[in-house]
Amino acid sequence: MIVFDLKCRPGSHVFEGWFGSSEDFESQKARGLITCPVCGADDVEKAIMAPAVPAKSNRQSAPVPVSSGADMAKLQAVMEKLAQAQSEALKDSQWVGRKFAETARAIHYGEQPHQNVHGEVAPAEARALIEEGVEVAPLPFPVIPPDVQN
Repeated sequence: MIVFDLKCRPGSHVFEGWFGSSEDFESQKARGLITCPVCGADDVEKAIMAPAVPAKSNRQSAPVPVSSGADMAKLQAVMEKLAQAQSEALKDSQWVGRKFAETARAIHYGEQPHQNVHGEVAPAEARALIEEGVEVAPLPFPVIPPDVQN
């Protein structure tokens, strides 16, 4: 994992982002998936970062508490239950991919029959849907599109 300091252009808010690689950052930025957590702007760039300078060898740092195996087991159990709940909720839902916003609006305005759908939408478009009164909610885990699954 790589940690980048990011900065939105409109508000100059600096925040941190974690990515698998520099290419992951560029890919997510190109798809409009990175937004400022303060103002919601999707015009985000890498900020100048200070180099990580190790402490002097003659200084001792306080020991960092390590979580117990029991804590990790509890976290694992919670994550598994959450994943199961998402899987159950999506059983009766249709994948609409990048047509999510268009489909959700059509259902909301009665242009299509009511059905549960899920798909992809940029954060700014999700905010626009919410402002229109369209009921949407983010999923806690990424969904692999059916045409991509093995």
